[in-house]
Amino acid sequence: MQTKPLGKQGLTASALGLGCMGMSEFYGATDETTSINTIHRAIDLGITFFDTADAYGPHKNEVLVGKAIKSHRNKITLATKFGIVRDPANAQLRGLNGKPEYVFASCEASLKRLGTDVIDLYYLHRKDPATPIEETVGAMAQLVQQGKIKGIGLSEVSSATLRKAHAVHPITALQTEYSLWSREPEDDIINTSEELGIAFVAYSPLGRGFLTGEIKTVNDFAPDDYRRLSPRFQGENFQKNLDLVNKIQQLAAAKNCTASQLALAWVMATYPHVFPIPGTKRIKYLEENIGALDIHFTAAEMAAINAIAPKNIASGLRYPEAMMGSINQ
Repeated sequence: MQTKPLGKQGLTASALGLGCMGMSEFYGATDETTSINTIHRAIDLGITFFDTADAYGPHKNEVLVGKAIKSHRNKITLATKFGIVRDPANAQLRGLNGKPEYVFASCEASLKRLGTDVIDLYYLHRKDPATPIEETVGAMAQLVQQGKIKGIGLSEVSSATLRKAHAVHPITALQTEYSLWSREPEDDIINTSEELGIAFVAYSPLGRGFLTGEIKTVNDFAPDDYRRLSPRFQGENFQKNLDLVNKIQQLAAAKNCTASQLALAWVMATYPHVFPIPGTKRIKYLEENIGALDIHFTAAEMAAINAIAPKNIASGLRYPEAMMGSINQ
């Protein structure tokens, strides 16, 4: 497994990471034993970069990840997030909090749940519109000084916010959705991160599983699956996006790989500072995803992929409209 620098603050990570969110919530039934076995298999295969957040579960995912990596902690680049506040009485209700006192309290709670003395990469999950980014990052910088975190990350922020934050304290990584059907970062933020020496962590690089080609109908989702509420999986959008996936599958067949492997290999081929973190809770798909590391494209093949999946090709918003206001802020 290739490893490379994660930002410029001394962290390194495997070229392919593992997103752990779905092991606890959002994508149907979960099983702790299966999930832990998947994390252990990922470690065996050389993956060192694991991503979680206090909002996943909520809290359950950090506990699970902490349990899974306990005996492997020195091999792991561990990332978690704070800033999305979920109502204890109704987890579907959520707010945003980037106030310094909340930063400190959230970090202490995450350290305890993860069972670790230090978090390698600590992200602000979403920018709090009521708190200047300089204040939030200033508090995170204090955590670096205290040795509680090693690197500061931001998720789903604009280039302007990233520059303001980076002026307060060097930012290690920016996390944003990026895939063949979510190429919006190419408009600005991915180039800004490269300019500033900030790693770009691509979440949902398989389009929330849609780019795998495994999903053919909404009925393939469990009744409580988040994707049933996502605009890209609704009505006419579903069929239009499925038509795109069918074309990707044809390219993958010509390349003698799966659609998942082609989509991941494309993400890794776009910019050298990009780290995709596909999520899965099953060893079968983990091993398939790792196969993407062996796939390389000619210029003609990249052109063919880009022609099929240009920017703005996906039909529908990537989040429900009520959630779109919290991204790219």
